[in-house]
Amino acid sequence: MRAMKSSGFLQVSHQQSERRRALRFLLVCLACSVFVGCAARPVGVLAPAPAAIPGAIHLDLLVATNRAPSPDRGVLFSGERGEASLKSFVVSIPPDTRREIGRVQWPRSVPPDPASEFATLDVVSLDSAGQTEKWLQAHKSPSRRVLVFVHGFNTSFESALFRFAQIVHDSGADATPVLFTWPSRGSVFEYSYDRESANFSRDALEKLLKRLSESSNVSEITVLAHSMGGWLAIESLRQMAIREGRVRDKIQTVILAAPDLDVDVFRTQLRSFGDHRPRFTVFVSREDHALRLSRSIAGDVERLGRIDPDAKPWIAEDGVEIIDLTGKESVSLLRHSKFSENPQVIRYLGTQLINGKGAADDQAGIGERLGGVSMGVARGMADAAGLATSAPTAILDPNMRRAYSEQVSQFWRAIDNAIASGVDWR
Repeated sequence: MRAMKSSGFLQVSHQQSERRRALRFLLVCLACSVFVGCAARPVGVLAPAPAAIPGAIHLDLLVATNRAPSPDRGVLFSGERGEASLKSFVVSIPPDTRREIGRVQWPRSVPPDPASEFATLDVVSLDSAGQTEKWLQAHKSPSRRVLVFVHGFNTSFESALFRFAQIVHDSGADATPVLFTWPSRGSVFEYSYDRESANFSRDALEKLLKRLSESSNVSEITVLAHSMGGWLAIESLRQMAIREGRVRDKIQTVILAAPDLDVDVFRTQLRSFGDHRPRFTVFVSREDHALRLSRSIAGDVERLGRIDPDAKPWIAEDGVEIIDLTGKESVSLLRHSKFSENPQVIRYLGTQLINGKGAADDQAGIGERLGGVSMGVARGMADAAGLATSAPTAILDPNMRRAYSEQVSQFWRAIDNAIASGVDWR
């Protein structure tokens, strides 16, 4: 009997060891692909392109940031923390005949080629409230709706800018685009720094939303937040509700895409809004590998972006609309950005959700074609997070080598703990 128990223990131990080795191998391969992919990205892609190209799309964006400025005019802002500032950008997107919906055609060299790559044509500082108001007046949409995008973890300034430009163009949303980009270092090994930077940015985002709500050129505001940006957006709105007794009326829609947000914390945050709150829509996917890793780092508590809607009935009871993207195609290995990469989802985002309509209001039936409805929760639509940018910087920059080494150790400890606790990585 004792021999049988011993044999069983050795078998389980062997299985765990094999599983650990297999997982390490998978992650090393993924890290290698990250390093190779990032090494090919040039630095300084935001230096204005020399000339516009006929047929290219020119997109005007307002950009608010609390990143520290960079002296390099092709970089503009670093991942360090700074004072709030506003700039207007004109981004050039290649002609539709030369690109795919859901993709950012990243520059291969500097300066970028607007004929086939995303490029910046113009950058202007807006140093006063009057200049900002003039910009809003000149670029207001027919509906006078504003779309505020808040990016997630591991996102450089240029990545945030070009990704948002892609979302705005591909979605076809009737909204004036406003990007809020907070101090992310754009490195997979800076999760802790980015998390604290999101907390650091709550006041800045709240002030931006208040400023927009006070503009006569804005009638309605939709907030779209991705990944860790979901935490930042909810916390900023929660602050507003606490300070003023409610979220301002013009802020009518909040869309959380793959939110890296503790599901229990989200429920308590919702309660702080009271009965008068915006419409909340959440994109989830149980295939989101980035949030699976984030869960292991964050004490093995499920992230809001990976929930099974059928297993969380309180979400429907609290009036939160869940759109389940499980099974939908994604171009990225981590399946963390389906909302912006899947052509069906990005179009639905623009025609339905950004315009303040929920899945329940879908008259065209696109939501029904993409999935069903369960327990009153809309389902079926649509970088720890976003392991896809700038890790080589941590190796090449002497000031970041120590942080890199420490983050690698924390990373493997989190993986080992996840395996030991039985987290399902399949």
